[in-house]
Amino acid sequence: MDDVLAFKQIVPFRRYTGGIGHHAQAKQHKSPGNKGRWPVKATKVVKDLVSNAVSNAETKGLDVDLLYVSHAQCNRAPPGRRRTYRAHGRIGKYASQPAHIEFIVTEKKEGVDKADDEDGEGPKRIRISRKEAARRRFVKVGGGTK
Repeated sequence: MDDVLAFKQIVPFRRYTGGIGHHAQAKQHKSPGNKGRWPVKATKVVKDLVSNAVSNAETKGLDVDLLYVSHAQCNRAPPGRRRTYRAHGRIGKYASQPAHIEFIVTEKKEGVDKADDEDGEGPKRIRISRKEAARRRFVKVGGGTK
């Protein structure tokens, strides 16, 4: 994020590319049409949120080196409405477009090694197909005289 703020690294725009200029740095990311920008305001906000999440994790006693962002979500917030004065005595709307951003930061758990089944612990699993499982669920009724 520091590279974006210093204009050393570009953020590629892949979806909403209308009116976005072409830049040579976007070639590194293979973005369509070499389109990208340096969103300074948004980068500062996200950087502050990440640093806040790290400090909250330190307060809760989590290990900062094992943290990762497990969930990130951004939603539209209600606009702040103001008015602007136009020519000929008219008034136009002048609304901001804020957003709600949330991060859930989780500590990585250490993996558990898979147990060897050589010592005979646990039942042996037999894999069956879906069709065979459906046949086993089907209960026969009647059947004749045998």
